[in-house]
Amino acid sequence: SVAAPPGSPLGGGLTAEAASDLGLNPGTAVGASLIDAHAGGLGVIGANVSGFNLPCEHQPITSRMAMICGTSTCHLAIDHVVQGHAAYPQLQQQAQLRGENIYTHLNTHLDSMARSGSAADLLGSSLHVWPDFHGNRSPLADPSLKGMVVGLSLRHTLDDLALLYLATIQALALGTLHILEAMRETGHDISTVFMCGGLSKNRLFVQVQANATGMPVVLPDQMEAVLVGAAVLGACASRGYGTIQEAMARMAKVGRVVQPDPSLKSFYERKYKVFLQLFSHQREYQALMDQS
Repeated sequence: SVAAPPGSPLGGGLTAEAASDLGLNPGTAVGASLIDAHAGGLGVIGANVSGFNLPCEHQPITSRMAMICGTSTCHLAIDHVVQGHAAYPQLQQQAQLRGENIYTHLNTHLDSMARSGSAADLLGSSLHVWPDFHGNRSPLADPSLKGMVVGLSLRHTLDDLALLYLATIQALALGTLHILEAMRETGHDISTVFMCGGLSKNRLFVQVQANATGMPVVLPDQMEAVLVGAAVLGACASRGYGTIQEAMARMAKVGRVVQPDPSLKSFYERKYKVFLQLFSHQREYQALMDQS
């Protein structure tokens, strides 16, 4: 086997057999590939941000972080919490009657629960989640960690489900902040988050990520940034661009920028302290029970 940098041309391109199967020309360039999540990073992180007034403009690409929020990072935790709640059948029924996705319906329901003029985020003041139901990948790399929920009641209403959904989304956003803080401690200076993946289409998830991290979140113009990243590799392999950086700047496009709500800064600072204490307490509980 041969190790090759991403986007470097492999062999003589497509063989005659492969070209016939794909309906392409023999010899069409084939680039060294990446896994889907990493390709998504290429599809968003190198976009030209001129004119968007972002803190990463005129800064090295290391001031940006790509967040590919798909199944492994988010979907499993949110689906588990929502689908396991007693009010889930009611949620399904109401969403179906309105022709909505269940998460779109939950987002709208949270807006209706919030006080007039207040952000829905504040509804999560007394319900806190540590979201590592299946261990922590980053920044702790601890597979022994489990999920935690503090502030549960005996209610089983749709309101209660919506609050638990919100608290889980907030926990995932605080997990992002936890990663960013760990990166800062080792000398990285991240100022802007670039996001793609299924949950980037959930407006509440995106806004809470911005609010909790205090950073703007950049969403791509293209629907499928992972495919754009794959196209970047192909363009480099065919010598359409001299470098991956050049290809990213030309092919990745900024679609929308979600800014953090500055009025929620203190709220998320306090909630982050609770978040870290949940982790600390879990370690304490484990140590107590491990005593002989």
